[in-house]
Amino acid sequence: MNMRWKPSVTVAAIIERDGRFLLVEEETTEGLMLNNPAGHLDPGESPVEGCAREALEETTHRFTPTHVLGIYLSRLQRQRPGEEMEDITYLRFAFAGTLGDVVPGAQLDTGIVRTLWLTPDEIRASAARHRSPLVQRCMEDHLRGQRYPLDLVYTDTSVQLLQK
Repeated sequence: MNMRWKPSVTVAAIIERDGRFLLVEEETTEGLMLNNPAGHLDPGESPVEGCAREALEETTHRFTPTHVLGIYLSRLQRQRPGEEMEDITYLRFAFAGTLGDVVPGAQLDTGIVRTLWLTPDEIRASAARHRSPLVQRCMEDHLRGQRYPLDLVYTDTSVQLLQK
């Protein structure tokens, strides 16, 4: 029987303010890495909803996506000691938007050590610590002014109707 290939769907918030980008420093099996506020799309939510949720969980701030920045595909292959080779493909929906206030009482998600505001040059200089090559690619696309309307990504009502 053939197994159907299924990429891992992720959403990312690309947040820029005054020439700096909001990143998170997170604990990974490879050590402390830098990433955009991002994570996996949950069942029953649209990519826009998932992006707002992930940004809140990882930064404690409300985030309102206003544009699609891009749709990206990347692949990670790694082998941890004593384990089989992992081969993961990520399908990332990246959104630009506006950062709102901190939510009172909100705490950073498990594994997130802190948030950082970095300049483009600081992000480029820290490429070895990026969780994904998409961290810098999304920033560069944002700086080039790449923007698409939110309705580029359509979510049928069946997604929410068929929740667990």
